[in-house]
Amino acid sequence: MRHGWPLEMWDGPVLLPAETAIAAPVQAPVQAPVLENGQAPVQAPQMLISSARAATLKLTNQRPAAAPHAPVLIKGAQDFTLDAARIIADPALDLSAPLKGPFMAQHLEWPEQAAAALELARLAGILPAFLVNPVNGGEAQPVAASDLAAWADTSRLNIASRAHLPITASDKSEIIAFRSMDDTREHVALVIGEQMSDRPPLVRLHSECLTGDILGSLKCDCGPQLDAALLAMADHAAQGGWGVLLYLRQEGRGIGLINKMRAYKLQDQGFDTVEANQRLGLPEEARDFATAARMLELLGVGEIRLMTNNPRKVEALEAANIRILERVPHQLPANPHNARYLATKRDRSGHLIK
Repeated sequence: MRHGWPLEMWDGPVLLPAETAIAAPVQAPVQAPVLENGQAPVQAPQMLISSARAATLKLTNQRPAAAPHAPVLIKGAQDFTLDAARIIADPALDLSAPLKGPFMAQHLEWPEQAAAALELARLAGILPAFLVNPVNGGEAQPVAASDLAAWADTSRLNIASRAHLPITASDKSEIIAFRSMDDTREHVALVIGEQMSDRPPLVRLHSECLTGDILGSLKCDCGPQLDAALLAMADHAAQGGWGVLLYLRQEGRGIGLINKMRAYKLQDQGFDTVEANQRLGLPEEARDFATAARMLELLGVGEIRLMTNNPRKVEALEAANIRILERVPHQLPANPHNARYLATKRDRSGHLIK
């Protein structure tokens, strides 16, 4: 999908990712099966998008409020060229490229395959929008909705390498790299202090944030949270304890770096973080905490003290049989650039304030 290859869904249509498709021009009129009279009526060009995006196009009623990421099939009065399809796919282009309809929502006869396609788009880090049964779209790759189970299975994640790594917070730390044959992302754990089987570690799950961790972005609190967690673990180790930082390669809460930039652009237009993700047709929270549980399992850790204000992390780890002995609050002061972001996490995402 990242290379623009179409997907041939099992018991469903051929779907071409609108963002990355390279064949041009691509149009999407398709012929239905031949009827008894020997005629094959031509169906209108179709696209698959999210319910939240369909709401922006004013094609749905109250459904988006309940299921903003559900798939919606739309048809257009004219063929969808790639340029037109990408404008429909990307809400960040709405102001610079007004949509040209009319469009109409249609009955979706393959909802399982459609939902799988939208989730595959998220995993690929691209916009969840597809041309349906395109002409000259390229050689389609067979995919079944059940294939998604491979991405949910963490059992193939294993320790690939480990080494001593002195860091600013503590020179007594070890880095452990994890890799799975089914995933190109390589996660790491940083063990601070001496690992002890009789004392539960202080643990922090930190999802990769290039803008905050590396560039010092003030739009979020990721960089300061990372630094504060490492210092807290170093202090804990100095008092006879130990800590584990799990650094998870899931940028933008699981939507990817490029889509996070698109969400930032929508935030510049006045939308909060939840609204921006929804307008992109992407979940507000798509991180994979089961991977973190597997990392702890491989480290031989079953009981932890968890640094977080996010109840979803607690629930996800407990569901994966990690025992949370204590939730340790982890919050830093707001700045003028991230105050709304932090308020949204509190008011709309259920983050605790202490």
